[in-house]
Amino acid sequence: MTKENIIHTIMDDDKLHKVIKRISSEIIADYKGIYKLVIVGLKTRGEFLANRIIEEINSSENIEIETGVLDATLYRDDFRINLKVPNISIDDMPFSIDDKKIILVDDVVFTGRSILAAINALMDRGRPKIIQFAALIDRGLRELPVKPDYVGEVVKTLPTQEIRVKLSEIDKEDSVYLIEKN
Repeated sequence: MTKENIIHTIMDDDKLHKVIKRISSEIIADYKGIYKLVIVGLKTRGEFLANRIIEEINSSENIEIETGVLDATLYRDDFRINLKVPNISIDDMPFSIDDKKIILVDDVVFTGRSILAAINALMDRGRPKIIQFAALIDRGLRELPVKPDYVGEVVKTLPTQEIRVKLSEIDKEDSVYLIEKN
């Protein structure tokens, strides 16, 4: 990514931390304790965001939270269209999801295909009681009728633009950029 294609810095590290803290607070406020809570991060950046949300919740509440990682690549309806060999990893969810409240976490919601694929992958594993969705950024331009229950920020974009989330765990920085695709 070059400086020329950055249109706007949406979040710096301070704002990103505050947004994760707010999402965590919203999850706590909505959690009624009726069903066991599970937070599942979607590969790759959703995994790290989910871990940060869990850390925030654990620091303020005494809630037992199971955590998992889900790679829903093979469930996407468009992965064959790209004609690339998909980068697939092994999921890390060594527990039953039956009758649990699942919150899926991803960095950006765009067309809705990733979250639909994740829901399909979850349903192949069991029968959760509730599935909710948290996204750091909702960029609009949806193709499927999905909407995050918890959203950090809504950023309206054009089809020629992209949201780039950078997390220190893999990118050595915490920031979110609006960029113009090359």
